[in-house]
Amino acid sequence: MDIVSTLFVAFSLAMDAFSVSVTSGITTRGIKLSQILKMSSSFGLFQTFMPILGWSIGSGLKVYISTIDHWIAFGLLAFVGIKMIYESIKGEHLVVNPFNNRTLLLLSISTSIDALAVGVSFSFLNFPILFPVLIIGIITFILSLLGILMGNGLRHFFENVRVEILGGLILIGIGIKILIEHLV
Repeated sequence: MDIVSTLFVAFSLAMDAFSVSVTSGITTRGIKLSQILKMSSSFGLFQTFMPILGWSIGSGLKVYISTIDHWIAFGLLAFVGIKMIYESIKGEHLVVNPFNNRTLLLLSISTSIDALAVGVSFSFLNFPILFPVLIIGIITFILSLLGILMGNGLRHFFENVRVEILGGLILIGIGIKILIEHLV
């Protein structure tokens, strides 16, 4: 796989993590550098690890993974999004913290499931895995970091809006987009 194709794959896989990062930046007050690095690293590591896992699994399980990956991603994102909306309506301020370890794990898995299928595809096509996964992980880390910063910078535009509801709707929307892309 050439560098241009690898970059296209990396950017396309990183888009879900970027969107979740922007949403996290918008919905979270007082984000610390350690939280930014934690989320960016988590997304980058999962986007690196999942293709390796997929590549290891190989073509034997491709049919099973590709038939459910979109449902898993949708379910996880919808769960976190609905919880954010519920807590906002209930009047509790952002109980769903995207930087919480458990929530971050769910977000990292849900945004990297497509990378698992890409890894299976790489094994099917006999592509070497090391270079592409490094590029995928680095691009995801950078875009996630920029997404959090961008979202945090846009936060003042949403001061009079219940951003937790908006954030929940965005996460559900990302899940629906993943579902539609795979079902159509």
